[in-house]
Amino acid sequence: MTKKRNRKQQILELLMERPELSVSELSRHFHVSEVTIRSDLKGLEAQGYLLRQHGGGLPTLHANVAERQRAHIDEKTRIARAAADLIGDLEDVMITAGTTTSLIPRFLVGRQGVNIVTNSTLLLPFVRHNPGLSVTLAGGEFRPMIEALTGPATIRELEQFHVAKAFLGSDGITAGKGTTADSADIADVCRRMSQQARQTIVLADASKLGREGFAHIMPASGIDILITDTAAPPAEVERLRKKGVDVRMV
Repeated sequence: MTKKRNRKQQILELLMERPELSVSELSRHFHVSEVTIRSDLKGLEAQGYLLRQHGGGLPTLHANVAERQRAHIDEKTRIARAAADLIGDLEDVMITAGTTTSLIPRFLVGRQGVNIVTNSTLLLPFVRHNPGLSVTLAGGEFRPMIEALTGPATIRELEQFHVAKAFLGSDGITAGKGTTADSADIADVCRRMSQQARQTIVLADASKLGREGFAHIMPASGIDILITDTAAPPAEVERLRKKGVDVRMV
């Protein structure tokens, strides 16, 4: 099974570099049958990573997103699972775009009556086959490099909702500067989601702690819970806890 997953990942990476590759060329490259390659392409399409086309496939993700998805994947998966554990049945939540936050719905199988408001297109494959989830996609300008909708239209739509919890991504977080983003548009969306929620939960792997992004989102005092991984710098964790942040390492 692991070998098959690795091949599918390699197929996706190859098609990002050379989308013109055909099934027969992929078959020769991986030394497997064309039937096997077609099965892999079908699986990637079902997961939302690929659009099938005659003789091959076209990746749906920008290469930048795919690269960020692969980084710290084990840590991101644990963080997303811990975040999902905080969502109960009949709960209303907001989830910002991000390669960690987009994994949350993957672990909501079995939940009932959960309403999700999001600006992320990256999480859609994980909600497509889950009847217990209702998703509202906040409209705006689509930015393929981050698989997100942003801008004034997104902010206006978010203002129409009030939820129990907002799950935010972060490009950097410190006790002194709080949580930050590499884009002002994303910072605006995160800030608005936090304002519309009773509780703010930030998801950030250890590589984000101690780093400052370009645009300020909110001070550390505005964060109720930070979910990170066990490699988080102890000194920064302690400083955040002194600011009143409930830091949880998974």
